[in-house]
Amino acid sequence: MAEQTTDALANLKVKDPEAIEASAVAAKANGISKPEAEDSDDDEDEKAPGEGGTEGVAKKKRKRKRKPKKAGGAAALATKQTSPPRVLLSNLFPGGEYPAGEEVEYRDENTFRTTSEEKRYLDRMNNDFLQEFRYGAEVHRQVRQWAAQNIKPGQSLTEIAEGIEDSVRALTGHPGLEEGDNIKGGVAFPTGVNLDHIAAHYSPNAGNKTLLAKENVMKVDFGVHINGRIVDSAFTIAFDPMYDNLLTAVKEATNTGVKEAGIDARMGEIGAAIQETMESYECEINGTTYPIKCIRNLNGHDIHQWKIHGGKSVPIVKSNDQTKMEEGEVFAIETFGSTGNGYVRDDYECSHYAKREDAPKSRPNLSSAQKLLGVINKNFGTLPFCRRYLDRLGQEKYLLGLNQLVSQGYVEDYPPLVDKKGSYTAQFEHTIVLRPNVKEVISRGNDY
Repeated sequence: MAEQTTDALANLKVKDPEAIEASAVAAKANGISKPEAEDSDDDEDEKAPGEGGTEGVAKKKRKRKRKPKKAGGAAALATKQTSPPRVLLSNLFPGGEYPAGEEVEYRDENTFRTTSEEKRYLDRMNNDFLQEFRYGAEVHRQVRQWAAQNIKPGQSLTEIAEGIEDSVRALTGHPGLEEGDNIKGGVAFPTGVNLDHIAAHYSPNAGNKTLLAKENVMKVDFGVHINGRIVDSAFTIAFDPMYDNLLTAVKEATNTGVKEAGIDARMGEIGAAIQETMESYECEINGTTYPIKCIRNLNGHDIHQWKIHGGKSVPIVKSNDQTKMEEGEVFAIETFGSTGNGYVRDDYECSHYAKREDAPKSRPNLSSAQKLLGVINKNFGTLPFCRRYLDRLGQEKYLLGLNQLVSQGYVEDYPPLVDKKGSYTAQFEHTIVLRPNVKEVISRGNDY
């Protein structure tokens, strides 16, 4: 079996084999190798008279230099992250306790939750669940902070996306090359690198040559999961300060949404608060002043285990939606601002896909579709994936089968979402957990 696995791995197409190998080794060995036994400082005792020399004359004791310990022992365990990130996160937190996000006490009629012994007991019962989220959140923080510092004009979108994804795989210890590994942990969905009027769901397919320019506004949206606990967070990069107001408006609108969210909060009221914050800003670009509009047909959403969109939506404009948030739920609070129409539509080549939960039980017609569905089930389950991920697993000539899976309802496609050409859009996003006694902004960092 081991030989078959080795042969299969050798045939896989990997962008950064060293990074993947490093994360695979880290996942199995946890970064610790056994130190070699030290050589003795001294030789054996002096030989007795008559043995190997003049009788009655003792040989002098010889000293031998101590051999240095080889790197890789317990003492050499990494204590800080590398650039690019490649150190398994559990090596940096050997106790298994990961940093909490921002904890915010509940308000108004839910104030009692802060001191309630019953709610605190329920919260303690969820510690494993929380540690999985916090593990993913710390991976997200370390990777995005590295990305924000190192993304520069002239880089290709493919280089940017794969740099983020390789880092996530290394830090989680899940390269995702063996069947089922990506379902245990790692990349939660394809990295979105959305330029200018493209608001969401754009990730480069194979052969994409697009380069990031100084004039671009790029939304970077990526997810990390541990055991299906998905951390979904996004930020926007712009190199020209004339876009600052656009980014500030969206960041503040997201913070407003995070503030208003909580147990018993109504969706329509959260959307109204977000819209009021967002649309109080305007942005001057090349001498023209634009009002900043909420993209009204994009929403935040709840998150289920292994399912990025759980079923509830968090609007970013005022509505009559009386749906309430509930204890124990997890939400992605994300807002999008635009200098265009404030409305998006499908356009460009699709890269994002996900298996539908309500997929037919019968088998697809084409044998290629049947084979591809098996690959999707074993490697992604209901987690979103993109064409690059199929390429990475060694799949070839799969487009016909993939299109049939989409047309017959096994797989959902998610094309890029765009506002009018010439406009600029921005996005910020956080994941929150509505714990019984406190709201935790699980993805909060010192960057946003």
